[in-house]
Amino acid sequence: MFMIRNLLIGIFVLVGANTAWLAAEDFNTVAPTIIAKVAGSQPAESSIRKIYEVSNNQPIWVTPDGLSPLGIGLLDQIETDPLVSHNTQIYKEFKSLQNLSSSHSAGADTKQQIKLELKLSKLYKNYANFKIYGLINWPIFRGRLQQIIVTDDIHADWEIYPKYTVFTLLQEMIGSSNVRATFDETSPKTQLYLGLEKWYLHYKKIAQSGEWPNIPAFGTIKPGESNSAIPAIRTRLYLSGDMEGCEPSQSDIYDQCLVNAVKTFQKRHGQTEDGVIGKGTAVALRESIDNIITRMELNLDRIKMMKPNDYGRYIMVNIPAFRLYFYENGEVFQTMKVITGQKKHPTPVFSDTIETAVLNPYWNVPKNIIQKEMIPKLLRNPNAMKREGIEIRNGWEEDAPLISGSSVNWSQFQFSNSVPYRFAQVPGNGNALGKVKFLFPNKFSVYMHDTPTKNLFSRQTRAFSHGCIRLEKPRELFKTFAELNPSINYEQSQEVLKGKKQSYYKLDETPINIAYLTAWVLPDGTLQMRDDIYGYDGEQLKYRNTY
Repeated sequence: MFMIRNLLIGIFVLVGANTAWLAAEDFNTVAPTIIAKVAGSQPAESSIRKIYEVSNNQPIWVTPDGLSPLGIGLLDQIETDPLVSHNTQIYKEFKSLQNLSSSHSAGADTKQQIKLELKLSKLYKNYANFKIYGLINWPIFRGRLQQIIVTDDIHADWEIYPKYTVFTLLQEMIGSSNVRATFDETSPKTQLYLGLEKWYLHYKKIAQSGEWPNIPAFGTIKPGESNSAIPAIRTRLYLSGDMEGCEPSQSDIYDQCLVNAVKTFQKRHGQTEDGVIGKGTAVALRESIDNIITRMELNLDRIKMMKPNDYGRYIMVNIPAFRLYFYENGEVFQTMKVITGQKKHPTPVFSDTIETAVLNPYWNVPKNIIQKEMIPKLLRNPNAMKREGIEIRNGWEEDAPLISGSSVNWSQFQFSNSVPYRFAQVPGNGNALGKVKFLFPNKFSVYMHDTPTKNLFSRQTRAFSHGCIRLEKPRELFKTFAELNPSINYEQSQEVLKGKKQSYYKLDETPINIAYLTAWVLPDGTLQMRDDIYGYDGEQLKYRNTY
């Protein structure tokens, strides 16, 4: 309101104190002149200035006869939006302006008309920001990630791809004259978004009903045992849809029906499906409904910031789930486990396009690994790289000459800005990239690849890499791409894999989203929840916008 009050003071300064003149003049003539002067007096980056640059200083929300169709549409949109909480400033300002506009009639004082116009522009700006970006303050959050890089040398990043800005959305709205349809474009029409939104609204209703139980603390519960917490657990799983075919009861016996429900719940949370209610399952069961709803809000906002999915076929790697999903028209037709980056080497969140597969790849060791891991080994043993099958070449050219580990004083490069030598692990079963890798060129030098450490896929939590994505079934994924691309001779590729010659295969370009979703919905409608392995939930909650 401080901004609006200053703008209104500016109106009187710019047009003079004779407000009778405002009432006498024609609104359509006077309003653009005053708006141009008020908007022009604001800084270049001012929202009010940019909004009225879009409208060419014409009133957007108000006419001489009351609200314009866009003004009516804006208030109606906010009133009927189920995602706008009645506790927000947006809703409170909406109610205030709804009451103000209802008393706004034809022939009203032009001063009052412009005052209402400017207030509606502020309401539009806040609501449009909410619709486009959600509650996460993306600039502050991404700034925090950059700070982590500087202070802790952890190269975390999260790219965002908003479909609109507040001003491009307004431009489309003015052009179409359809408020609801334009705002509807800010939300993805994908199964991923719509499925989670449906569960979010369902949990909001449960929260409003007051039925969600407060489960007391308890120790490990095994099938057949009795515990006073069982009735509350039964109610909780019934409300979350995990107790298929069973009705909640007050029995404190951990019966088979409840065991099946717990296993379903454990599967949805990425836990071992053993039916034992241990510490991890207990923590998830006792999570408050308000916390679950908040997590859903965070993840709805994250899905909005993915690159728009106008395509039918794409891959999503969900970091907290440690899993790859290959989608075709909203359905998953292939999925597999993955290994993602450690917390100190987090896999970045971004979107790109898969272009190439490499069979029998060389592993060109990144500079940070050379300095942190390879050089210390060479300082202890000049032959250390030879034992690991890693060639050292004098330069990055393809035909750069090989050198021995004992021919260089490696201590001078351990902390230098650059290392003029290429470390490359030769192809083979022991290669860190395994036998297959998939390239989607990006500024993070992240790609998907095979791995010789297959035993790690048996772990529930699989954050072990330096940031790249290790695949459980890389050959099966290559076969899928071969089936999609007739130019690939799959039988010949299998012969290539038996040898050690590095070979490249052009793939049908396929979008890939490296995502960070701690709550999402599978195509079958099942709500999934995962642990916040990098702490991003907590970090984003610290800096939420308060609209």
